[in-house]
Amino acid sequence: MKFTQLAQSLKEKLEPVYLIEGEETYFRDHAVRAIREEAGITQPLLNDVRVEGESLKGDLSAFRDNLYALPFLDEKRLVRVYEFYPTERDWERFFKAYCERPCPSTVLLFVNAGKKTGAADLKKKAGIAFVDCGRESEEMLSRWLFGLVRRQGISIDTDAAELLVSYCARDAARMRLEVQKLAPLAEGRITSALVKEYVAKDVEYKIYELTQAASRRDFSAFSEIAGDLMLKGMDENGVLSALVSHFRTLTEVANMKGSDKEVSAVLGIKPYAVQKDRGIVSRLGKEKTELLYKELFSLLAASRSGAYTKTGAYDAAVAKIFFA
Repeated sequence: MKFTQLAQSLKEKLEPVYLIEGEETYFRDHAVRAIREEAGITQPLLNDVRVEGESLKGDLSAFRDNLYALPFLDEKRLVRVYEFYPTERDWERFFKAYCERPCPSTVLLFVNAGKKTGAADLKKKAGIAFVDCGRESEEMLSRWLFGLVRRQGISIDTDAAELLVSYCARDAARMRLEVQKLAPLAEGRITSALVKEYVAKDVEYKIYELTQAASRRDFSAFSEIAGDLMLKGMDENGVLSALVSHFRTLTEVANMKGSDKEVSAVLGIKPYAVQKDRGIVSRLGKEKTELLYKELFSLLAASRSGAYTKTGAYDAAVAKIFFA
């Protein structure tokens, strides 16, 4: 299930074993908190146990005792295991049997930022409820943001919500902090003007703006954004690398057939991004797009090898994009 579906799931049933996994820290923390509340933990010092995965390597016998210990003054006991990636052998020898017959008074949580090569894929195992805490789509985050703002007793304009999601690079934890900052200033409603004035753009979003300015050959906007990125610590090679990555994706899109959804599945980007990239390729032309990618790639390689200075390679790239 998605993180956003967890609340409804908990109303229906509290599962005995959960895998809470994904790179979004705010979602992971919130999922743990929601499960703890549903389990009715009132004595956390006695019935809420945190275990670091590193400590479980090798001998799992002590961990077994933790799982079967009885709660004290509560009906349930929470055992949270962080960043633990059991092997298939660990699964077969220990966890499979436990998940088939879990301790009825224990709620076991595996809380991981991601998955590791060689580890058992817990989300596919029987007896484990998977809570996906990965980054949500912009559309889903916008819906989540409306709920977050409503709980602050205010509202947010649709364009302001979209802008805030973009400025924060879909980072839910940062979005929550920004909403808390904007709420006292909002006078009942968060507008796009308020977001533009008080929310700093994430570097990732600035890079997106940079590549879009390059795509439409807007030299003035490009220069301003590039200058801002360099003031924040990105060097010429960093800017050039972002451009190479952008034009590589455009070249891949230009050479692929199929629907936006099919291409997005292959490239690992969103369907709306494929649609936008196809529009860019249509304006630039397929040959020009491929040529720019090859030229920018060569300039970046030359800069990294020392054949060009960073500034020289950057200036040459700018000339090829905007003035060739």
